[in-house]
Amino acid sequence: MTDRKPVHLAVYDTLADWETGHATAHLARAGYRIRTVGPSTDPVTSIGGLRIQPDTALDDVRPEDSSLLILPGAGLWDTGDDLGPFARKARAFLDAGVPVAAICGATAGLAREGLLDDRDHTSAVSFYLAATGYAGGERYVETDAVTDANLVTAGPTEPVAFAREILRLLEVYEGEVLDAWYRLFHDSDAAAYAVLEKAGAA
Repeated sequence: MTDRKPVHLAVYDTLADWETGHATAHLARAGYRIRTVGPSTDPVTSIGGLRIQPDTALDDVRPEDSSLLILPGAGLWDTGDDLGPFARKARAFLDAGVPVAAICGATAGLAREGLLDDRDHTSAVSFYLAATGYAGGERYVETDAVTDANLVTAGPTEPVAFAREILRLLEVYEGEVLDAWYRLFHDSDAAAYAVLEKAGAA
């Protein structure tokens, strides 16, 4: 597990704290190093007031050195182009065949970048993305989370489904174990714990 490339988690002011915790916690448990990526290495502050010191700056991140780029939501996605460089970095990742996972406002950033025009995707609601003027409305799917090739998307109320798709994409859990993981954390299904324990995933 030590030879796995790290997962890069984007961090920026107003980021939504609650959206990526399930994914990063279970990726870390599976042996992935989580590296935070900011606009620079200056500290950022989440919407919940958490002060985060990025491990590295966005300009220094290369797709070939990463297993995945995770883009959380943030108020800044909807107030200008401050986070546009993160959407452009997502394009570089996808062009290189490296997965990207975007949730909440980050999906609007990808829509503005044209990355959802030709891929199945979801978000908070369809009209939220339609307001970006993107051309991918016909590919919008009304569901909790969507994976199309190397791109995962989800809305802000679905952090567990978002994590499920990431864990599936990186083959951390599969089949019955992945289903049990989702039932435990999304539905509080205590019976699912026994499946995870048997698989050594509890």
